[in-house]
Amino acid sequence: MSKIVAIDVTDIRFPTSTQLDGSDAMNPDPDYSAAYLRVDTGDTGDTGESGYGFVFTIGRGNDVQAGAVRALAERLIGRDVDELLADLGGVWRELVYDSQWRWLGPEKGVAHMAVGAVVNALWDLRAKRAGMPLWQLLGSLSPEEIVDLVDFRYLTDALTRAEALEILTAAQAGRAEREATLLAEGYPAYTTTPGWLGYSDEKLERLSKEAVADGFAQIKLKVGGDLADDRRRLRIARDAVGPDIRIAIDANQRWDVAEAIGWVNALAEFDIAWIEEPTSPDDVLAHAAISRGVAPIPVATGEHAANRVMFKQLLQAGGVQVVQIDATRVAGVNENIAILLLAAKFGVRVCPHAGGVGLCEAVQHLSMFDYVAVSGTREDRMIEFVDHLHEHFLDPVRVTGGAFQAPRLPGAGMQMHEASVREYTWRG
Repeated sequence: MSKIVAIDVTDIRFPTSTQLDGSDAMNPDPDYSAAYLRVDTGDTGDTGESGYGFVFTIGRGNDVQAGAVRALAERLIGRDVDELLADLGGVWRELVYDSQWRWLGPEKGVAHMAVGAVVNALWDLRAKRAGMPLWQLLGSLSPEEIVDLVDFRYLTDALTRAEALEILTAAQAGRAEREATLLAEGYPAYTTTPGWLGYSDEKLERLSKEAVADGFAQIKLKVGGDLADDRRRLRIARDAVGPDIRIAIDANQRWDVAEAIGWVNALAEFDIAWIEEPTSPDDVLAHAAISRGVAPIPVATGEHAANRVMFKQLLQAGGVQVVQIDATRVAGVNENIAILLLAAKFGVRVCPHAGGVGLCEAVQHLSMFDYVAVSGTREDRMIEFVDHLHEHFLDPVRVTGGAFQAPRLPGAGMQMHEASVREYTWRG
């Protein structure tokens, strides 16, 4: 009988010198970090497989997040692996609805993200046991198996189990063909690499041109510091990429409602693909007002949306036109499946947030699963790409011709090289 025999949580921090030489409006001094979890299994006297998960942070507080992951993951020790992996929907509910743990949220922040690390590590283990990358494993599940993973509590006024089954059943036709397409062509990407605040005009222009040469059909610029500066930078970027490449902008929660509407409309002449995180990620009504005020420019948000209920409300209120899931912000794979189903119900496209430490490696699996088994489309959808820190992962992303190439190795993509873990473990 295989059991969970040990867990290990590491506070990993990459020093400032290894990071992007730019910043954003709300995070001017990021120190890219991760609370990194390893779950070890074994039979009596034998070492078994390990599953890996993490929570991405930007430095201070990573020790707090690591402590939360450790406190929760220790509850797995001694549990039967087969039973856990056979009922990951039940495991999700057990962790999320623990009354004492739930008091620390409920379903938000450090506590909820710790649930995500544990759930994702178990999915990594399940995919490795199946000998499949996570996207392919999820895409092989039946509609009934997928909905069993989702908790519909608080969602049924927007999405019922029956409606989710209908969405998934409708997408069954063509699954094999879409999987073959992914393996041959990959999944579209866009790049944030040119657009960090703090870059010189010359660097912005050069990186924008390089992005087009590399096959990207969309770039993204950070905005929100100074309107005149944003207009100048957008003019440089637009001249560099030409009229056919999309340019999105990201305000990183900078504005109040009226300021957001005025600022975005002042940039509309540059043919804006979307405005990302214009205001507080918790303010559903503000997103709805901004969406009305800047239309037809879409509003994109979600990287800081705490849970599936926030996404439900944003969709119900018309406050989001581009859903940006994040692999480690909510409580893992299960909750992201719920969000993908909500987006499909409302007919809203999904373009995940990535970058950071390992977020590209992790979230690509969710978009690829969505294409294979949920939405059935890649049209006007793309995954964010930042060319940063991928070398630390066992299965780093491969982006060629402006597309994420489908992962082939078994697992969820969250495992780091042991040498990187040793070198960047935070020791105070």
